[in-house]
Amino acid sequence: MSNFSIEQKMNVSLSINGREVEAEAEPRKLLSDFIREDLGLTGTHVGCEHGVCGSCTVLYNGAAVRSCLMFAVQANGSYIQTIEGLTENGEQHVLQQTFTECHGLQCGFCTPGILMSSLEMLNSGEELTKQEIKEMLSGHLCRCTGYTGIIEAIERACGTNKFKEGDN
Repeated sequence: MSNFSIEQKMNVSLSINGREVEAEAEPRKLLSDFIREDLGLTGTHVGCEHGVCGSCTVLYNGAAVRSCLMFAVQANGSYIQTIEGLTENGEQHVLQQTFTECHGLQCGFCTPGILMSSLEMLNSGEELTKQEIKEMLSGHLCRCTGYTGIIEAIERACGTNKFKEGDN
């Protein structure tokens, strides 16, 4: 029998939005709850808690992940970027600007997760097709916008509305 207790807290040390943090968390605490409750960064939203809706998406070492599907202790030693990390020196990221310009948000609940997945795509430096954008969005539930403004905003943020041949 193990001497380990589920209530026993473990040390979690990571970089979040460029800031080094260290805190204790129970082994069963979800990364989404750790970010919101322990670190006070409430821009990461929690919707379904099953990884389906995408509202809790953050960048984990540069990759978009559902923070409701990870434990905080799994993020030990990693770099996390949340929606709060998009704005630098008071300047909105190009994705935030284009979402506003293209009316890519309404209630805003899904927006942080969509922006983080979009950021991963943008950071790849690859020329994106409209189909690739739609495939990424298939992992995010938005009940307000109908996705047209979101797609246009991502296209605009990529700097082009031109796509690979045959992708209209």
